[in-house]
Amino acid sequence: MPDPMPDLPVIGFVGLGNMGMPMAGRLLDAGYEVHGFDVSESVRSAFAARGGTAVDTAAGAAQGAGLVILMLPDSNVVEAVAKEPAFLAALGADTEAPLVVDMSSSEPERTRTLATYFAEHGARLVDAPVSGGVKGAVSGKLAVMVGGSDEDVRDVEVVLTCLGKLYHAGPIGAGHAVKALNNLMSATHLLVSSEAMLAGERFGLKPEVMLSIFNASSGRSGSTENKWPNFIVPQTYDSGFGLRLMLKDMRIAAQLASQMQQQSRLGEQAIALWEQAAEALPPTADHTEIARWLRERQTSPSE
Repeated sequence: MPDPMPDLPVIGFVGLGNMGMPMAGRLLDAGYEVHGFDVSESVRSAFAARGGTAVDTAAGAAQGAGLVILMLPDSNVVEAVAKEPAFLAALGADTEAPLVVDMSSSEPERTRTLATYFAEHGARLVDAPVSGGVKGAVSGKLAVMVGGSDEDVRDVEVVLTCLGKLYHAGPIGAGHAVKALNNLMSATHLLVSSEAMLAGERFGLKPEVMLSIFNASSGRSGSTENKWPNFIVPQTYDSGFGLRLMLKDMRIAAQLASQMQQQSRLGEQAIALWEQAAEALPPTADHTEIARWLRERQTSPSE
């Protein structure tokens, strides 16, 4: 791991969920002092057992921190935390021009607006959503898609490198834009890959045979290389990324296309099918369960 960032005694981390906990753990392993907050008391206790400093509020995580990372469900939650008076007061209490890094999957236009809001309060914002799942978070091999000014990105580079490989996508909001577009592609890949796999199974092809051929051919994707063999074939459906979170990102991407006056006809059709799956599956469903939903809704050849 790189040496800890100089002159940064404390990192605040808000949101210690499936992704946030191992990411915060990577920072602890790199030698940083991390003050972490999550709404779950049991998660805070687990973070303390991991070696972090658990605090009771988001403002507590920001207190004394030169950098605060947000890993939260969506823009609504991000804004609720960011605009809380106690959080803003704590953020500016001990550090000149503190940095907030929103690593959530947020809406690009709202991220730009939030950056302006932070600037008015003497703080800076960088967006840095990630791809790579829980496995990538644990191993420190996430793809980190960063949006922000050159100076601000340089100021967070050493810290974020602990979490994975950085890709400077462009100005503020660019990271969130490319992340949403990536997940629209990923979800559409998974949908059509699952339809193809299920059709092959009905024909009598073995999943492992199909996957080995697809992955040596032009049909390969993250779905055939990772999701099907690791979570769908063994029927664990435990990638750590929720189906409704995937659907949220798909909708953000479609909204972005609409704002850019770009049609997203295939994307809209994929969203419609994912919405049907979200209605049928439990609220906690993993996004790989789209394959199980497709399998279960198939009619038998005799019908």
